[in-house]
Amino acid sequence: MSAACVQALLCQTFSATAWAVLHSRSSRQPRGTMTFDLTFFAVMVPAVILMGLSKGGFAGLSLLSLPLMALIVSPVQAAAIMLPILIIQDVVSVWSYRRDFDRRNLATLIPGMLLGVLAGYLLAAKVSDAVVGLAVGVISIGFALRRLLAGKKMTQPVTKANYAAGTLWGAICGFTSMIAHAGGPPFQIYTMPQRLPPAVFVGTGALFFALMNWIKVLPYFILGQFSPQNLMASAALAPVAILSTIAGVWLVRRVPAERFYTIIYWLLIAVGVKLVFDGLRPLFG
Repeated sequence: MSAACVQALLCQTFSATAWAVLHSRSSRQPRGTMTFDLTFFAVMVPAVILMGLSKGGFAGLSLLSLPLMALIVSPVQAAAIMLPILIIQDVVSVWSYRRDFDRRNLATLIPGMLLGVLAGYLLAAKVSDAVVGLAVGVISIGFALRRLLAGKKMTQPVTKANYAAGTLWGAICGFTSMIAHAGGPPFQIYTMPQRLPPAVFVGTGALFFALMNWIKVLPYFILGQFSPQNLMASAALAPVAILSTIAGVWLVRRVPAERFYTIIYWLLIAVGVKLVFDGLRPLFG
């Protein structure tokens, strides 16, 4: 895939996203219905591309996907359509980074993640996703700003994976992913100070979130969200999911490590701002 192709993909994604936001605010489908028309694809294709670029390595962009999809379908239905797509994208990202991952990080994160997913499933009806998103957003902005502002003026200690911190942040990942689809920022906060090589950082996240997505299948099945209509939508978007994930992998492997982490810090701030905005919006009507 050439650089020109990737650049064109990015430009088309963000222009289509803007068009979708302007033309889709009042077009949400009634519950139980879905029309595969121009509006559907204008919203869904950019959402899947953003998710694919995130799966390919540019973590943070994925958080924009579900809100975009929720312009035309309910949030629960959007998440149900996206889950099979995520699993398809996981196959591409895990295969691409199958030799680039950190076993110790996975060992420290997975036990906590299992507890977090279980807690999120049990408490989903009692905990506001807006409040959870607000807390994650504030933490994400503070963490990223601290690292960016320190820059080269201050020596930033490189941490190592350990079971205490890994269990804590793994549990937060699992919980926030179930409640607010915001598992990425806690994972980044735990792993980024370790200054892993970009490919290892992305590969570890690919394996971690692939496992978590498979664990989420059962709750969505219990909720009855794998309807033929939702699965048909997932299948229609699968080719876009595969191509966009490959594009993300291509980009990550060509961005220098220092620039890569700077990009991820800024994406983390952008995601944090969005989470804070979404968390505060219900408080102001």
